[in-house]
Amino acid sequence: MKHLNLRALKSFHEIIQAGSATAAAERLGLSQPGVSRIIAKLEHDVGFKLFYREKGRLVPTAEGLLVFEEVSLAFSNIERINSLVRDIKNHDTGQLKIVASPSFSEGPLSDVVVNFLKAYPKVRLNIDSRNTETAKLLVVTRAADCGFAKLPFDRPDISAEKIVSCDTICALPRKHPLASQPFLTPILLKEEPLILLGRGRWSRTQVEDAFKKAKVYPTVKIETHTVGAACAFAAKGLGIAIVNELMARSFLGKDLVLRPFRPAILHEFVFITSALTPKSRLAQAFLDETKRYFAQQVRQ
Repeated sequence: MKHLNLRALKSFHEIIQAGSATAAAERLGLSQPGVSRIIAKLEHDVGFKLFYREKGRLVPTAEGLLVFEEVSLAFSNIERINSLVRDIKNHDTGQLKIVASPSFSEGPLSDVVVNFLKAYPKVRLNIDSRNTETAKLLVVTRAADCGFAKLPFDRPDISAEKIVSCDTICALPRKHPLASQPFLTPILLKEEPLILLGRGRWSRTQVEDAFKKAKVYPTVKIETHTVGAACAFAAKGLGIAIVNELMARSFLGKDLVLRPFRPAILHEFVFITSALTPKSRLAQAFLDETKRYFAQQVRQ
């Protein structure tokens, strides 16, 4: 038996649905004799009658009805494929794997996700909270589609697009005597119990350098690894946390205030993808939403 022609199967399907060759021809944009010739050839190819003729009408045979059921199912599956392709094109479906530090995930990323899922409710997100080095590794190996990191870093296998910059601030209890200061310096923080993020971070080194230049030895009371924990300890009056402003704003409450740290230490956040492959359509859409979110934050 010859391979069946898709156009012939479509004509066969339309005749049964429409009830006549004439109606099917109108739907298909063909002539009635043209449709009849297509059906005659299809019957020749399959080797049995699909219709019998009754007073000039085409009536499906029992075998023809069996074929019609399978053809209907096949066309339904084709339509599902067409629908899936449209959804992918319009970002209406799919999965996006994102990696970011715990502080970023608990802070601004949650707001970006809310906005993104409003625009693309059928997309499924997988958000992995890792340290910066692991996040970069997951992106490079494409175990994650995209992620967020802080500058500086020099990785030719990572494509980085800047999304936002922020200052270094001090988070302290609202009733603390230093809360009345417009900004805080190493001199003002002399002998104050401090809450700092763990050693080895670029920002921690910058803070220590600022104290060293001021010839002040920092009194580190607590070391932690997330901005949320640092702010929580500060709110309890256990010390003054020196952290980046972007993350800290997510943890502001009635018991906590933020004051700029001087000299200024800038934090630059970037959206990262593998430089070894183009960004996926969903990753680009998420980047666009991220940029919109931070642009609105700057205007406020």
